[in-house]
Amino acid sequence: MSGARKVEVLFSEEKIAERTKALAKEIAATAPKDLLVVAILKGSFMFAADLLRAMYRVGLEPQVEFFHLSSYREGTVSSGTVKILRDIESSVKDRDIVLIDDILESGRTLAFAKDLLTARGAKRVLVCTLLEKRGKREVPIVADLVGFICPDEFVVGYGMDVAHSYRELPFIGHVVTEADRP
Repeated sequence: MSGARKVEVLFSEEKIAERTKALAKEIAATAPKDLLVVAILKGSFMFAADLLRAMYRVGLEPQVEFFHLSSYREGTVSSGTVKILRDIESSVKDRDIVLIDDILESGRTLAFAKDLLTARGAKRVLVCTLLEKRGKREVPIVADLVGFICPDEFVVGYGMDVAHSYRELPFIGHVVTEADRP
């Protein structure tokens, strides 16, 4: 990271861990049957891993799959069309699904994934997102489980990136440049 850029913490490692444990308890309270967790790559990989361990600690034994979906491709603005870059391999028919993503903003990707899983015969699809930006929705979708309400900032860390940087941070923050400082 260059000296001119700093990441200011929005959600600390400790707050994320605490909220992840609470989300696992909320998922367990839904009494899922034949549970399959489907994580949307790439941004959700850290959250999904921590949530899966927390789910184990509350007695759940889900199977795990990964979607790699994109509406951005090479740009930084959504194209408006979601593409499947890597599909899941397991059948979802008559199963309870927890669909995990890093952030619910426009809703395009999560709505696409939820609709696809439902069309493939899932019994129930619960949407679990680490962050939600309210007022940004472009398609109708509501998350069943939300880690944190996120300010309207471009966030990085805990799996989320900008130009493939900052994914490794154990917290969620936003990049501040010298030009942003008063």
